Amino acid sequence: MREVLADARRWWEAGERFALGTVAATWRSAPRPAGATMAVGPDGTVVGSVSGGCVEGAVYELGQEAIATGEAHFERFGVSDDDAIAVGLVCGGILDVLVTPVDAASFPVFEAVADSIDADRAVALVTVLAGPAPIGARLAVWADETAGGLGDPGLDAVVAAEARALLAVGETRTLALGPQGQLLEDDVTVLVEVFAPTPRMIVFGAIDFARATVRVGKVLGYHVTVCDARPLFATPQRFPEADEVVVDWPHRYLGRTEVDERTVLCVLTHDPKFDVPLLEVALRGPAAYVGAMGSRRTHADRVRRLREAGLGDDELARLRSPIGLDLGARTPEETAVSIAAEIVSLHRGGGGRPLTDLDGPIHSGLLRADPPPDSPAGSGG
Repeated sequence: MREVLADARRWWEAGERFALGTVAATWRSAPRPAGATMAVGPDGTVVGSVSGGCVEGAVYELGQEAIATGEAHFERFGVSDDDAIAVGLVCGGILDVLVTPVDAASFPVFEAVADSIDADRAVALVTVLAGPAPIGARLAVWADETAGGLGDPGLDAVVAAEARALLAVGETRTLALGPQGQLLEDDVTVLVEVFAPTPRMIVFGAIDFARATVRVGKVLGYHVTVCDARPLFATPQRFPEADEVVVDWPHRYLGRTEVDERTVLCVLTHDPKFDVPLLEVALRGPAAYVGAMGSRRTHADRVRRLREAGLGDDELARLRSPIGLDLGARTPEETAVSIAAEIVSLHRGGGGRPLTDLDGPIHSGLLRADPPPDSPAGSGG
């Protein structure tokens, strides 16, 4: 929902009913992940995407119907005979889409969830896909509270616990829950959309390569910080697209700022007095990615200095240096693409090889281990 939130808020504040189409689950080469959202406005406006264009027309029609009737629908889309081009996924994937109306009656927790997303406060939105509760019933879950409800306190308690577990790992998922003692008497399927705080990219070294890396970082959806100890170079004017520019010694700033398992660190200083003490801190912390710029000779000298500082093989194995994938990059912009490619590859488990050299699905990160059932997902109101 994050991608359509600005338009959704505008319609909400005007008191107009609109519709949200959300990907609940995918199989094979479906082009968008679970949680991808398309909104249909009261005036017919469309924002966002659930499939990159393959089934948008069909979801649009369901959205208009949801606006007109106030009823939710749960549909499965895939390749099927002559309809594949018209409303199917020509890529061969399969996806389930939930289409719901949004107004004060059908989505009473909308404003609270939207406020949390805007404030970068972690929240999970649980929506019923099948079961005893109505399709589209919602429960908002935070670390220490809930809002809304699915019509049954026992069901709320079970799904809230599951949602908090997914909040901890930052993962959106569809859950099928069976009877659990006296808490659940019937099977229920829910979509748990997790809206985690925006991940951070910290770029150390206020150089021309940093400017390009900041731009790419913003495209990838990071909150980007530039840090350099030199006030002459570390200025907002030189990095207008950065969320913040910090003048401080890199290792000192990294030691006092928030870093978690989704943070990426790009060390572009390639100067031992900056990057060695910085990497001592970085490689002992939880960051998902630590990359450092420099030649092979610079890298070898850097590793020697880090070993002398007491870092072991496991810590040094986390260092991506020289930074980036081998794209033959030369310019700052090309180098930034190389860095971004390595970050995405590491995050998604890609090999960095040309797709034309590989067999199998190209969206391997979107695969589900279990095949979809033979029967359609169904629809309902």
